[in-house]
Amino acid sequence: MTAFQQEGRIKVQGGKVWYGVVGFFEGNQPPLIVVHGGPGMSHNYLLSLKDVSKNRAVIFYDQLDAGKSDKPDDPDNWNLPRFLDEINCICAELSIEKFNLFGNSWGGTVAAAYAAQKPFGLNKLILSSPLIKTSVWVEDNELHRSNLPIEIKIIMETCENNGDTGSEAYMNAVDQFNKKHFCRVNPWPDGLVQTMNLLNVNCYQKMWGPTEFMCTGLLKNYDGSKDLYKIEVPTLVTCGKFDEATPQSTEKFSKMIPRSEFKVFQKSSHLAFIEEQNAYMSAINNFLN
Repeated sequence: MTAFQQEGRIKVQGGKVWYGVVGFFEGNQPPLIVVHGGPGMSHNYLLSLKDVSKNRAVIFYDQLDAGKSDKPDDPDNWNLPRFLDEINCICAELSIEKFNLFGNSWGGTVAAAYAAQKPFGLNKLILSSPLIKTSVWVEDNELHRSNLPIEIKIIMETCENNGDTGSEAYMNAVDQFNKKHFCRVNPWPDGLVQTMNLLNVNCYQKMWGPTEFMCTGLLKNYDGSKDLYKIEVPTLVTCGKFDEATPQSTEKFSKMIPRSEFKVFQKSSHLAFIEEQNAYMSAINNFLN
């Protein structure tokens, strides 16, 4: 279990969000704020990032309607500007004037959109397998699905056509996809299992859709690529070789950011900070220091 040096709850629009700090603000480097994926997941699966806390504070938090935070379950709260403002609230509450920002998957959506606003105090940005444009994400996952065994594809298509995506057969088929393109570590570490068990299904389905492969929710037409040129800070964009956010698409998005560098982790899929933890932490430390 991770020992937090500081924990608390911060008021945001719609309720209060939980945060936990590993390391100390007295370190000689700006703190790192970590934004989790989902929507509706929690911070637990990202706790390996505590390894970069030797000379900085690492701040984890759960977005509203996720993890340890309040769960008003109000769709009015599920809009990108409100998620961006959570970062402002954290900085204000903790008196942070200069900071680095990390976002994974949907958290990368939040982090990239936040950085595009050119916020005061943002020092460096890390986008880990970010969702930048929904249509590209869906197309890439369809490509991955086309390479699955035929019997798995038939189960998926049949269940989706019949509206039976909650069935055991469908879940088992999705598990085969996840073992290739979400997390290739077997068994999954406890933090990832905790995150999946804590998933706010209602938030996820209303914002994304009934499955990872069907975006019917609020993010259906999302396209953050048009604003990537506005990001001014040094940016590290990462993904795994077998990622849902494919190297081809992720590199294209990386090139739209003026001061970016791009790195692919060759043994990883969507969670390289778990799948190749030592190599990932080394890359982050080299970038941030």
